Amino acid sequence: MMVFEEFSTAHNTILFIIFITALILGFVANKTNFCTMGAVSDLVNMNDSGRMRAWLLAATVALIGVTLLEASSVTSFDDTLPPYRNSNFAWLEYILGGLMFGVGMTLGSGCGNKTLIRIGGGNLKSVFVFALIAICAYFMVNPIPGTSDTIYSLLFYSWTNPATVSLTTQQDIGAILAGASGSETSTLRSLLGFFVSGLLLFIIYKSKDFRLDKDNNFSGIVIGVAVIIAWYATSSLVTIDADGEPMNWASYANVDNWDMIEDDSAARPRDVGVQSYTFINPIGQTLRYGINGLEQTLLTFGVVAVFGVVFGSLIWSLINRSFRIEWFANIRDFANHLIGGILMGIGGILALGCTIGQAVTGFSTLSIGSILAFASIVAGSALTMKIQYYKMLHEDEATFIKAFITALVDFNLLPKNMRKLED
Repeated sequence: MMVFEEFSTAHNTILFIIFITALILGFVANKTNFCTMGAVSDLVNMNDSGRMRAWLLAATVALIGVTLLEASSVTSFDDTLPPYRNSNFAWLEYILGGLMFGVGMTLGSGCGNKTLIRIGGGNLKSVFVFALIAICAYFMVNPIPGTSDTIYSLLFYSWTNPATVSLTTQQDIGAILAGASGSETSTLRSLLGFFVSGLLLFIIYKSKDFRLDKDNNFSGIVIGVAVIIAWYATSSLVTIDADGEPMNWASYANVDNWDMIEDDSAARPRDVGVQSYTFINPIGQTLRYGINGLEQTLLTFGVVAVFGVVFGSLIWSLINRSFRIEWFANIRDFANHLIGGILMGIGGILALGCTIGQAVTGFSTLSIGSILAFASIVAGSALTMKIQYYKMLHEDEATFIKAFITALVDFNLLPKNMRKLED
């Protein structure tokens, strides 16, 4: 544990740790070709589960870390940014946002994290996607110029919010089961965390090919550990001595009487809380940081994480001599990335996260919302890939509807006699 006399020093230390960890994450993800869209593609198109297992390994490692931290009372994950365990279960938004994000990352050549990695490799298409994600994510939570409405309030709130279910407990599996059984929440969370982790490790390492795959093992472990480091750093690593009263970073920054513990010249930093890696809202925060003249209070966890991943990827690209400028091949390629960026920016906010933010970081809390968003992202991506496959295979015959119906048949969601196209 680090103890500081001044909050500013503690704050800068946290941001530095997050930047370095994100830099390592970006470096390793680029080096090992860790890609969540690629994981879905490999599984759907080639029946290769290697990168999907790496993705699950990252989530499992993160879950083990959260379970240990919580079981040892080092920290609590009941109040995080975003609020993964919120008692308001917005199931429709998790599903819709996840599906949109899954479609978007397929059309846009990768998720939020992969977009940052591609930028580090010189891909200008990903710079374009980044800009679209940033604009859409920003205006999902901030008013559109000249109005008092956000994209969320205009397009979604009126019909998605009423579907939200108010739970009597927090929405993680442990809390729900504890509430139903009358058991102690902390005990059930620990038992479930270790049980689910063990089950997932068994499933992941059941594959001999994966056991021998150094890159996929390395990437899964590193990304999972990066999530743990961020959780620990933002919750427990740093303590500020507030007139003899020790306070952690998040608690100090969010006290009601900020002016009583800091002088007038010290502005309260934004978006401080117990958190770990996610990339869609932070990309929006990066836009906010830029348009506000690089204001120090807006240099958040998310912003330094975004820069860290890009620079980490850039370093590997230069070392490996793989850095190259890439632009759109044609109008269709441009249109796909345009739609993909918009869908990821909107869907990632609606679902409260992305393939890292929900499927790894959120999953580590065993939030049912995170699990639902994870499944929806995979479903949206897999369905889009199948549609693209049939459109390519039957270029003259395949309408969108025919390809869509045939894809649903492939996933056993419709009876076989409804098939419109042959494989």
